[in-house]
Amino acid sequence: MKDHYNRTIRYLRLSVTDLCNYRCFYCMPLCGIEKKRHSDILSIEEMTEIVRAAHALGVNKVRLTGGEPLIRKGILTLCENIKRIDDRIELSLTTNGALLKDFALPLKEAGVDRLNVSLDTLDEEKFRTITRLGSLKDVLDGLDAADRAGFENTKINTVLMGTVNTDEIADFARFSEERGYLIRFIELMPMNITKTLPKEYFVSNRVVLDTLPELRKIRDDGVSRVYQTERGGTIGLISPISDRFCDRCDRIRITSNGYLKPCLHSDTEISLKGLSGEELIDAIKSGVMEKPAGHQLDRFSSSTRRDMNEIGG
Repeated sequence: MKDHYNRTIRYLRLSVTDLCNYRCFYCMPLCGIEKKRHSDILSIEEMTEIVRAAHALGVNKVRLTGGEPLIRKGILTLCENIKRIDDRIELSLTTNGALLKDFALPLKEAGVDRLNVSLDTLDEEKFRTITRLGSLKDVLDGLDAADRAGFENTKINTVLMGTVNTDEIADFARFSEERGYLIRFIELMPMNITKTLPKEYFVSNRVVLDTLPELRKIRDDGVSRVYQTERGGTIGLISPISDRFCDRCDRIRITSNGYLKPCLHSDTEISLKGLSGEELIDAIKSGVMEKPAGHQLDRFSSSTRRDMNEIGG
């Protein structure tokens, strides 16, 4: 399945809920969001059908996101359903880790191949400031549980913010060396709620290379450039603004209420809810052909009307 720019689309990011048990200040309002009617959200069966149709078109990698996917009722059933479509599908899940202590082993047994855990700080006080809720210990306990459950190649997603956590870059590098996780620093993007944040929060991933001059590039991993520290830690840089990777983007996104987003930063959305069979396949094809050549974050802010919790990280 190729788009207008000859990019092969292999990767589906499926948001299973826009709700979350955290209120990270760059992602969700403190008061949370209005809960959608049950009928407005994709059912587990509808999500399974969408994955089946996308797989028929060549998608072989599925990531479940949110909001926080582990608060979605039926998440384990969805994982099992996806693996029944084809157990060769690479199934991964992004979580804030708060509930991972209880879910790690069931997720592994349900067929999840790999986890990404969002973690923006290793400091307890700062963690409460960023998330407004929760405890760093819960996340660290969740990571321990994931290790025990047999998960390998776990990735830590860290949104890099000037004056907030840039002073922890070396700490995260040591964390990678000690635990074996790939730490991925992600540039903060100007989207809706983040547009109101201080300008100094928006920094280039260049600050990572400046802080860790010993880093040696070892590979490209999708949209991430991966480096190694002298002591064997691995650091990934996802730089949507300073190093646009649109030319190698191979993904589409589905929101929890059933809209296909060809691009994270575009306001183009194609409704898939209520569709099935050939009608669903045709709608996905149509959405892929709407995928733009690239975003304009280097000149403007994002055009999407949604915050990240509604799209899926």
